[in-house]
Amino acid sequence: MTREHTVRSYDEELSHLTNLIARMGGLAEAQLDGAVQALIKRDSDLASRVIAADSKVDEIEQEVHGFTVRLLALRQPVAHDLRMIVGALKISGDLERIADYAANVAKRALVLNQIPPVKPTAGVPRLGRLVQEIVKEVLDAFVEQDNEKAVKVWKQDEEVDDMYTGLFRELITYMMEDPRNITACIHLMFIAKNIERIGDHATNIAETIHFLVQGTPIRESRPKGESILPDPSQLAKDN
Repeated sequence: MTREHTVRSYDEELSHLTNLIARMGGLAEAQLDGAVQALIKRDSDLASRVIAADSKVDEIEQEVHGFTVRLLALRQPVAHDLRMIVGALKISGDLERIADYAANVAKRALVLNQIPPVKPTAGVPRLGRLVQEIVKEVLDAFVEQDNEKAVKVWKQDEEVDDMYTGLFRELITYMMEDPRNITACIHLMFIAKNIERIGDHATNIAETIHFLVQGTPIRESRPKGESILPDPSQLAKDN
């Protein structure tokens, strides 16, 4: 939805803000894809590049922060414009966390590349592909100001949770069957948890888009999967 203002430079500034978020989102999306590919292909060089590229996302987040403060001070926005500017600020925080979690996945992939692979490794890329699709859809929803697409993403959080739960249980089974699998499976649990958290941040972005477009929060409770699992860090301590 395009809203033209009397002052053309204001429109240009809002367009620049949208472009910053789109650029930041594109980098975060690429980070997730690179981290998952590094895991699948056992590519340590790619994993290292993903980790190193995290700083680029941080830099754009800082640029978004500075630009939104400037817009709030100079333009004194109201209504949709205010929601757009504050929403972009919130979304940039979620995108920064998505990139952080992708870097965490890459760090775990580096460790896994040093030990023999275990069978459940195949389940993690499936979760990764689902979350990648969700991240792409929510970024498209932001650029297009498409509330229906944002709500569709929001509802997919339950699918992510269910897939994560199934993967978690599979990893527990492999650890119980053979203690030699414990180290690799613990790392895979952390990777799966990081990817699941990326899905949560995509859902946060969907909620922000809904408020940005509609001016009201989503009234329903956020859909969640069937159960709450223990944090992988607790299992790591126990073992």
